[in-house]
Amino acid sequence: MTAPFRLPSGGRIDRDTPVEFLFDGQVLTGYRGDTLASALLAHGIHRIATSVKYGRPRGIMAAGVEDANALVQIEKPFPEPMLTATTVELHDGLVARGLPGQGKLAEEPDPARYDHKHVHCDVLVIGAGPAGLTAALAAARGGARVVLVDDQPEAGGSLLGSNEFLDLEPAQEWIRGVVQELWSLPDVLVLERTTAFGAYDDGFFLALQRRTDHLGTISETVARQRVWRIRTKQAVLATGAHERPVVFEGNDRPGILLAASARTYLHRYGVVPGRRALLFTTNDSAYAAAIDLADAGVEIAAVVDARPEAPAGWAAECAERSIDVHCGHFVAGTSGTDRVSAVEIAAPGGASSTLSCDTLLVSGGWNPAVHLFSQARGKLEYAPALGAYVPAESLPALRVAGSAAGVLDLAGCVRQGREAGDAALTAAGFGVAADFPLPVSDARPEQVATAILWKVPDGRSLVDDDTRFVDLQRDATVTDVLRATGAGLRSLEHIKRYTTIGTAHDQGKTSGMIAAGIVADELGTDLAHGRPTTFRPPYTSVPFAALAGRDRGELHDPVRVTAIHPWHVAHGAKFEDVGQWKRPWYYPRAGEGMHEAVLRECRAAREGVAMMDGSTLGKIDLQGPDVGTFLDLLYTNMMSTLKVGRIRYGVMCGVDGMVIDDGTVIRVAEDRWLVTTTTGNAAMILDWMEEWLQTEWPHLTVFATSVTEHWVTVPLVGPRSRDVLAAVAPDLDVSNDAFGFMTWHDAEVAGIPARVCRISFSGELAYEINVKSWYGVALWEALMSAGEPYGITPYGTETMHVLRAEKGYPIIGQDTDATLTPQDLGMSWAVSKKKADFIGKRSFARAENQRPDRKQLVGLLPADPSVLLPEGGQVIESDHLPEPPVRMLGHVTSSYRSAALGRTFALAVVRSGRERIGSTLYVPVGDGVVPVTVTDSVLYDKEGARRDG
Repeated sequence: MTAPFRLPSGGRIDRDTPVEFLFDGQVLTGYRGDTLASALLAHGIHRIATSVKYGRPRGIMAAGVEDANALVQIEKPFPEPMLTATTVELHDGLVARGLPGQGKLAEEPDPARYDHKHVHCDVLVIGAGPAGLTAALAAARGGARVVLVDDQPEAGGSLLGSNEFLDLEPAQEWIRGVVQELWSLPDVLVLERTTAFGAYDDGFFLALQRRTDHLGTISETVARQRVWRIRTKQAVLATGAHERPVVFEGNDRPGILLAASARTYLHRYGVVPGRRALLFTTNDSAYAAAIDLADAGVEIAAVVDARPEAPAGWAAECAERSIDVHCGHFVAGTSGTDRVSAVEIAAPGGASSTLSCDTLLVSGGWNPAVHLFSQARGKLEYAPALGAYVPAESLPALRVAGSAAGVLDLAGCVRQGREAGDAALTAAGFGVAADFPLPVSDARPEQVATAILWKVPDGRSLVDDDTRFVDLQRDATVTDVLRATGAGLRSLEHIKRYTTIGTAHDQGKTSGMIAAGIVADELGTDLAHGRPTTFRPPYTSVPFAALAGRDRGELHDPVRVTAIHPWHVAHGAKFEDVGQWKRPWYYPRAGEGMHEAVLRECRAAREGVAMMDGSTLGKIDLQGPDVGTFLDLLYTNMMSTLKVGRIRYGVMCGVDGMVIDDGTVIRVAEDRWLVTTTTGNAAMILDWMEEWLQTEWPHLTVFATSVTEHWVTVPLVGPRSRDVLAAVAPDLDVSNDAFGFMTWHDAEVAGIPARVCRISFSGELAYEINVKSWYGVALWEALMSAGEPYGITPYGTETMHVLRAEKGYPIIGQDTDATLTPQDLGMSWAVSKKKADFIGKRSFARAENQRPDRKQLVGLLPADPSVLLPEGGQVIESDHLPEPPVRMLGHVTSSYRSAALGRTFALAVVRSGRERIGSTLYVPVGDGVVPVTVTDSVLYDKEGARRDG
């Protein structure tokens, strides 16, 4: 398909490299160097999106990151939503579509690579326009290490979209010479396609580099995007300025663009936005667009200047081209369906007229891009002549140059760039660079002062179906702003949140200043006495994938496996993630689902013998003469009295008295102990220990080391576990008299040195066999072989949960939620009454912790023994679903089917739970409620007889 709005020559695109792409199912062509927006405009496609709130047609309004309209969905090479067509570089095979409201996230994993890189420099220059290039050149010639960052594919900034001359030659020649010199210097790093999006303390900046997006390929070896972490002594911000629109009736129609953006499309891409254009301006800069477009063959319907007089030089050029200039007039409204077709112009209090056009170009002045300066906590001040905020002063390590500082003429930008480069160079500890002549510009200075106009005066305030849009992306109108002020809001921060203005992808680059001006006019306040809303990183949208870099998948959340993992895989185990560990969940046999497999594993543990891989249990080795004292302070119960060879269960609380973990303490020797923790809390408990040892009890001589990975732990469980252990450890006396509960012995198990502990988390006769990790598979296979006559069965975490829940053993983090004390869990017996102090003790005496209606751990038996209660289900008193608000008594924490009980059951935390034992409560499930009987939390073998075998 031909591109009727592409000029036969001109622009900076590579006309020798055509590009084919797909937009809304239509095959279109462009050239390398195009953006998606410029290629669409070349085909006369203006409408590309639909507004989020009102569903109004929206089109391309700018040529850069400030565009609030041109959102598209990219489908290939990888699905990405909410990208701005003005910043998407065109490449062969690109597939995109217009955005009807909101986008859609990809459903498949992103195959691209992303990375981060650090760089240190003496001077960082952000922006490669005339000010930035001059600043970088001054610093580089002075011998500084320089990093130049620019978001465009090539240097030049605003000059890329103009036909300005420097030193009597096209500005591109000057740009080319500067860039070549910078690239040739060894201590200069030029980062193109790189957007600085965050400025932080101590000279730290973040920038996103788009390395392969313009190629349209996804490489396995080259990062698609890179986040640069830049640390600099001095920084120069030469970030330019964004052209500001004006608000009027129907200002959101496709075909309405910013004037300077239309000039950019002309000079940079060889594209004209339409055949007949009308310009509406409040300043001199839009005249250049009118003249250039007229010279390119675009009919200029008129220039509408809100000021009472036009700049003489520009007016003369317009006259030469028979362009009518209407001074003291405004655009009162527009008409058109999918694109503007006519514009109504009027003078205040005068008659209006309508002019036909297919393009409306608007310029309401310029907003310096002060975002990074503000992020770095730089103070801003209102510049009445600009109608915008500018930096009030330079920071010690940060200075602003060019349009970002409010200097809008080309000569002034070049001069300020040189001054900022020299100042940064000196402040970084270098001498002043050798003097070099600044290029002479032919650009004319401003002739008539800019008129500060936020919205066209129309005498109306609140309007139904208002189409005077302040924020095009949020569909926020003048009426929305006036409703906010009418509701009593005065702060711009409050009004921003009330109206959502400035909260979309463009972060208010074009709407923020307008909203501030409208508010000031409505309230009769002076913008000089206020400040804009806070600028925060990122300056532009940054993909989460780029922020993550290589920290994805296992590099972000490493997968940990035990030494026996290969055996589990080979025998068909299903796994669940517990912390970072892959733990066997259950071992299905042919034709079994999870339900059948778990019931079979539970029966084996209760009736015969079973074993599991418990290696992920947290293990902390504590050594030193003060370990006993330390553990007494850490646990609620006494540990220092534990004898060598014995084991004791213990509970840890936070300073608020709430349970944070539990486990066993094994005394290995007089000055050596082994503490076990829950799998998920192992690292946290080690940190907890170190925090107290280093901050509160540094006088204690205690050394803590994680040994979780050093040991494989295999719980051998069930009535026949003693027979299996005896078979593989013939020299170990496994009788009750010789090997009592909560004791341990060193022994050889299957010829492997082992520590065998008599511990049970299932309520059955059980042993935990610990060997060094490299013997794990050998131990496991030996136990499987020895247990074969007894039908030994491996079991996973789901069976472990059922077995422990039947015994009422809570799992910290599942049956607790950081609001339960040991007493709430029925563990008063684990709280010492003899110890003078331990972490959390004083909190037990708080009135809140003494309340009789605290939530307590209990059991629940559904009236229908086949009903499995949903975990997280609320517990209520009502026998039907009541109207809200509903008084919640607690919630279900664990819910299982039990082979031993022959029914379903659950654990729950319920207000005054123990007082409710025997009563009936209800759990909402679906559209009804399930009656449940409250029971003691121990539902199986309450006397503990099975533990001794």
